[in-house]
Amino acid sequence: MSSHKESWGSRVGLVLAMAGNAVGLGNFLRFPAQAVQNGGGAFIIPYLVSFLLMGIPLLWIEWAIGRNGGKYGHHSTPGMMDVIGNSSWWKYVGVFGIFTNLTVAAYYCYLESWTLAYVWHSVTGTFAGMDANQVAAYFNDYVGIQEGSLISVSTQAMFFYMVTVLLNLWILSRGLSKGVEIASKIGMPLLIVFGIFLAIRSLTLHAGENGAINDAAVGMNFFWTPQFDSLSNPKVWLAAAGQIFFTLSVGMGSIHCYAAYVKENEDIALNGASAGWMNEFVEVVLGGSIVVPIAVAYLGIDWIQANAGLSMGFKTMPTLFQNWGPFLAAVAGLAWFGLLFFAGITSSLAMGQPVMAFLQDEYKMTRNRSALVFGVVTIILSLWCVVFYGAGAFGEFDDWSGTFALVLFALLETVAFVWIFGIDKAWEEINRGADIKVPIIFKYVMKYVTPVFLIVVFIGSTFAPVGGDWVGAFGSLFSGNGWPFDAGSIIGKVMHVGIEDTRWFVDGAATKTFIIDLTRILLMLTFIGIALMIRHAWKKRTATV
Repeated sequence: MSSHKESWGSRVGLVLAMAGNAVGLGNFLRFPAQAVQNGGGAFIIPYLVSFLLMGIPLLWIEWAIGRNGGKYGHHSTPGMMDVIGNSSWWKYVGVFGIFTNLTVAAYYCYLESWTLAYVWHSVTGTFAGMDANQVAAYFNDYVGIQEGSLISVSTQAMFFYMVTVLLNLWILSRGLSKGVEIASKIGMPLLIVFGIFLAIRSLTLHAGENGAINDAAVGMNFFWTPQFDSLSNPKVWLAAAGQIFFTLSVGMGSIHCYAAYVKENEDIALNGASAGWMNEFVEVVLGGSIVVPIAVAYLGIDWIQANAGLSMGFKTMPTLFQNWGPFLAAVAGLAWFGLLFFAGITSSLAMGQPVMAFLQDEYKMTRNRSALVFGVVTIILSLWCVVFYGAGAFGEFDDWSGTFALVLFALLETVAFVWIFGIDKAWEEINRGADIKVPIIFKYVMKYVTPVFLIVVFIGSTFAPVGGDWVGAFGSLFSGNGWPFDAGSIIGKVMHVGIEDTRWFVDGAATKTFIIDLTRILLMLTFIGIALMIRHAWKKRTATV
């Protein structure tokens, strides 16, 4: 039983913290890129269907698992899974809820620190007079990428990274209501204000104004014109479902942790839905109204389709803002990178809380000490991502911790909650103290549709064929030529598909393959280490009973 006593100060604070957990960098960087890469309007229908049939049910499932676990004094997923499963091994499924938060925080805080640095550079006019190539080169210099070197080292990047980590730890050390909640109450409104400012500026941008070649509305039309042929495209469905995981932060364990501090008979149905829909407003309405419309206004749809990606936020947007004059460029840079920073920090705080709660519950650490341990381990893991950013370590953390682990844990927790704990008990847990009447249809969606959705996503991401061409892949298989795994699929990554030279050393020098494989070993050892800590904690608990 937990000995630490914490709670949320207000319902508004809880919802904003949950929304802040969900609203992250992916809302403004990954969502527009995914939409563009999957046909604009072709992406929206599968995305919204995935949100209703998988996203919302998973939110309610995780809120319910968390509140139920909190009733037994568990504020992290190992204990929560232990009390809903009917076997002692279920607590090890909860490893994901610690592992994912710890390892995602390791690279997410680094990414978050870029936004803080770019706030400074935008306000001080660093990008003034730079063309697109110079801004892109500046980013490479900032992260320390050197041609022909596996090591990426930059004093400036390390400085802003350490400032970001220390700020996170200071807020976390202040507690749930006085730290995380206050940060969310400040960060989320400012994020929305900045987003609304940029969206209005974007949508009032017309061809011929400030060097624009198109109306920004051209980008909005591309984004929002439905294309029903997407409904039969597995690649688009997998991309849309994958984005739901990123945008809602499901499958991580952070929602569970926040919900564990909700009292037994307090509402989770309306709170969960409110946080989910607030995230969707930020992502679809604001996130969809900034990057794509502004970029299309200046660069055209063809350029966007060829170059859409995470790097646009740092390599392209500062250049485009310069068209608005020195003052507006500085304001737009402050708003853009400021909203990214607030989106990032409200999410990274949610990653730290479950790890700290585990240490407090199971190892009786004080909040300050648990924050220190979380910080030290995060920095150790982060240094690997920072130093070997250009060699692929950053991407490996994201692929295995921020993608694969999320889907697998979401599938396992759904099975545990609706099939082992039981759908009737699960439904009662979700609706107890509810301020809304959850439509009965979701009871059956949770039991049948959501698990099938998750299984399809898991299988799809594991066996994804080259270019998402499933028809062609089956044709290749049946003709005896084997299955053409995509380099981004789980099996493709394990088999090093697309990597011509898989040797660890060439002429005595380490290769990118060596760094990639060592990164995977590091992640595996971290997972095993957490599992051993859980085993030790439960043995201690049994010995004292």
